[in-house]
Amino acid sequence: MSKKLNLTLKVWRQKNADATGKIETYAAKDIPEEASFLEMLDIVNEELVNSGDEPIHFDHDCREGICGMCSLTINGIPHGKDRGVTTCQLHMRKFSDGDTIWIEPFRAKAFPVIRDLITDRSAFDRIIASGGYIDVRTGSAVDANALPIPKADADSAFDAAACIGCGACVAACKNASAMLFVSAKVSHLGHLPQGQPERDKRVLAMVRQMDSEGFGNCTNQYECEAVCPKEISADHIARMNRDYAKAAASEALV
Repeated sequence: MSKKLNLTLKVWRQKNADATGKIETYAAKDIPEEASFLEMLDIVNEELVNSGDEPIHFDHDCREGICGMCSLTINGIPHGKDRGVTTCQLHMRKFSDGDTIWIEPFRAKAFPVIRDLITDRSAFDRIIASGGYIDVRTGSAVDANALPIPKADADSAFDAAACIGCGACVAACKNASAMLFVSAKVSHLGHLPQGQPERDKRVLAMVRQMDSEGFGNCTNQYECEAVCPKEISADHIARMNRDYAKAAASEALV
């Protein structure tokens, strides 16, 4: 028989971007321990709707740890205390009966709250649009396996490409730095032959867009790496810094 949990939730509620938010308390009763964290919120919301109250608003999509939408800070930790998982992959068996759980949105100036636990992370989209791509004529690209790539480069590119853009790195950083996210996107293409023609242009554009969005600077304390659900290495940040320094120096000589 499934074990059921009775919990107390302390949830950030905010009507809209201009409203003053506050923490409100809810009882989460008879929660199956095999339920995911988002399924637990679904159960609580069903009770709220049935009683005529406004449900708790939160982001979600795939619920498979792929899309990065489930951006919640749980007991002060983005995505919760488990390593290498998103909020939707966090299960209630990780909590104990009678626990009090604090649930807040990701906190960063560049991620303004839209409503309750939902934040606007379109700053990431604008960073990608500034340079996180390669220019190639449609239909003219050769087969990927026709370009030999050293295994070390392929492995590093794959590690960087695993970034799902959830923003946990920003929420964990005391400076709200986006360096892990940006470095993953820069490093992904920078390790591949297809990314070399625009390598300098890419890193300059993406770093400058990151700065213009209001993200803070990195102070190398690696909270970002610790909370990343895809466990992306902070080594990519060092690599991006080197690429940026070289590109900026070359630009100054032109």
